[in-house]
Amino acid sequence: MDDLHALPSGPLTVAAGQATCTALDIPANVAVVADLVRRAADQGADLLVLPELFLTGYELPGITADPETYTLNATDSRLDPLAAVCAETRTAVVAGAPTRNPESGRLHISALVLGRDGRFAAHYDKQHTTPSERAAGFSPGTSGCTLTLDGWRLGIGICWDSGYPEHARAAVLDGCHAYLVGAMFGRGPGAHQRATVFPARALDNTSYVLLANHSGPSGPYDGCGGSAVWNPDGTLGVDAGAADPGLATARLDPQVLARSRAEEPVLVDPSLSAPTYPRSRIALA
Repeated sequence: MDDLHALPSGPLTVAAGQATCTALDIPANVAVVADLVRRAADQGADLLVLPELFLTGYELPGITADPETYTLNATDSRLDPLAAVCAETRTAVVAGAPTRNPESGRLHISALVLGRDGRFAAHYDKQHTTPSERAAGFSPGTSGCTLTLDGWRLGIGICWDSGYPEHARAAVLDGCHAYLVGAMFGRGPGAHQRATVFPARALDNTSYVLLANHSGPSGPYDGCGGSAVWNPDGTLGVDAGAADPGLATARLDPQVLARSRAEEPVLVDPSLSAPTYPRSRIALA
């Protein structure tokens, strides 16, 4: 449990990005992400997180009808412009995209991670797929994912993952200092979920929480925007609101993290135990 209580030695700047994406047009959406990377880098960001399925849009029927065209992988040349911008600006990226397991053929809703050198570093498959996603042909992932960047341990989630407190708790039990989520929360009930779940996950775990949410129509939803970062005490730090394109950029501070964990010592409760199911640990360049 030593990892659980270790803190970073310095700050990290992260950004949650939002913009309108184009249905099933991967090159166009990669170009939007590349622009957001430049904007985030101009604000000092070390890492940019994008919404769920941003590289295709939340277009489940279209993806499943032609997975050969609309899924991505580590060697996909369509990611080259994004990789070049990451390397140029020294900014890492977590981008939502559909993937297909080369061995099983199963489709997943995933987060693709490029390091600050532009190289593919990791991907995470959404563990809590919704009933409609499963019905459309998408399978849940079987492993969590922890990224390490400048001493910060960062847990990855995708949309409905955040509705399960144990998902964020598994990240913090792996020593994570922040929980990063790309999502599609629409207007109405989705806006209520966005405003309720994320401060709760932050306070539950005395951890920073970041949400990158769609800010326009995609598939059957109209994203409510509001990409944001919450502090470890559950208070809102920064909110992109309805900006399109928009960024919520925040400086994560280890002293703030330490103070919150001292004031609300939930992580020293003797009932806590380390996660027992598989979890990938990836160090970003």
